[in-house]
Amino acid sequence: MKLLVTGATGKLGTKVVETLLKTVPASQLAVSVRNPEKAEGLRARGVEVRQGDFDRPDSLETAFAGIDRLLMISADGDNETRIRQHANAVAAAERAGVKFIAYTSIANARESNNFLAPTHRATEEAILKTGIPYSFLRNNWYLENELSSIQGVVAGAPWVTSAGNGKVGWALQQEYAEAAANVLAGTGHENTIYELSGKLLTQEEMASALGAVLGKEVPVQQVDDAAYAGIMKAAGVPDFIIPLLTGIQQGIREGTLEVESSDLEKLLGRPATPIHEALGQLVKRIS
Repeated sequence: MKLLVTGATGKLGTKVVETLLKTVPASQLAVSVRNPEKAEGLRARGVEVRQGDFDRPDSLETAFAGIDRLLMISADGDNETRIRQHANAVAAAERAGVKFIAYTSIANARESNNFLAPTHRATEEAILKTGIPYSFLRNNWYLENELSSIQGVVAGAPWVTSAGNGKVGWALQQEYAEAAANVLAGTGHENTIYELSGKLLTQEEMASALGAVLGKEVPVQQVDDAAYAGIMKAAGVPDFIIPLLTGIQQGIREGTLEVESSDLEKLLGRPATPIHEALGQLVKRIS
């Protein structure tokens, strides 16, 4: 049984591979990366490092050759680029005879109006069309996505948001990684959809939890999208990133991440880390 993880030198991919290596022999694990030199540390530990570029379908077919179970971690970029790249990867997996594809998707991908959802909807559809057994890992939101906001609060700023009362299922990236590793290396996950999420919280509840960790009150500054964009610009956020951040806030406000599920707990075999404890870990990391 040969397992392969794409994007294995990225933040999520690195955590998935480290988790797998605790239970899977390195000889059974391969990674597909654009720059193999970045994975030399894995090669030294016995992991097979293959070169695979989502923009070069021929390289992907070679990278996926002889692979039984594939974890396809969604790429970075705009929706159009990602849809094209993911289609390349799915087609290559089909040509290479891959027997199972796990894919990191987004909450409620099929019906979601979130601006990030079109990529994941198209990729899920492409996988379904192949007939290859699959598992869609519909990740809600990484708590680490809030690191810059947490840093701001630590420095004395309020919790700034235009997300209104929308709820988010924040969880640590490590736990999404563990869930993905358990699906890739486990059994009984064929043709499944997992909505992976921590406890749903509003921005006020998040700020309150952070305040409890820091031992101070954290004021919440609710603004509209235009004001939020202006605050981000004033904080030095690059112009090209600001529409992404406001789109995220809009999606949260519209309830696109408000998907209640116990699937993360199910795949972990334990409860997800409570928000206070998870925030404590992040605060330690940045202090």
